[in-house]
Amino acid sequence: MKNLMITLICLLLVCSMESTFAQGSHDPEAKLAEMGLSLIPPSDAPSKIMKAVRTGNLIFLSGHGPTNAEGETTRGKLGVDLTVEQGREAAQLTGVQLLSSLKAEIGDLKKVKKVVKVLGMVNSAPDFTQQPAVVHGFTDLMIDVFGEEIGKHARSAVGMASLPGGMAIEIEMIVEVED
Repeated sequence: MKNLMITLICLLLVCSMESTFAQGSHDPEAKLAEMGLSLIPPSDAPSKIMKAVRTGNLIFLSGHGPTNAEGETTRGKLGVDLTVEQGREAAQLTGVQLLSSLKAEIGDLKKVKKVVKVLGMVNSAPDFTQQPAVVHGFTDLMIDVFGEEIGKHARSAVGMASLPGGMAIEIEMIVEVED
């Protein structure tokens, strides 16, 4: 019985070490590059707004929109101007924006322990009901970049009558990071 207990404890320790090693060796930025995506240096936020605020081990990221490296923003209403697929692409681009601001705040995306909570706001026609399908573009990106354990998150996806500047989507998130 004693040998069985020792064997089980050793097995648990080895599994724990392998899990820690696997997480530590994961490189979110290399995964982004493999996907053909690049982080975009964050632009300055308006003087009264911070793109990210850290309290303890949590980073709260302000709402970001789908702006590319050239400064062009995806604009329009889902269900009128844009298809669900175009909305998903805008959500993914918004994810790249958020990851760019997150990296600027913490220095290395390897420090991310968990994508905790996401709020996706979709600029929607009154009868458009596929907001969750649009925000899946963001969720899929987080899971692809960080893996299921870190990237899967709690989420809300809601429709909005309008968003600032007519952008198609705005997303904010809360992330847990290492000390």
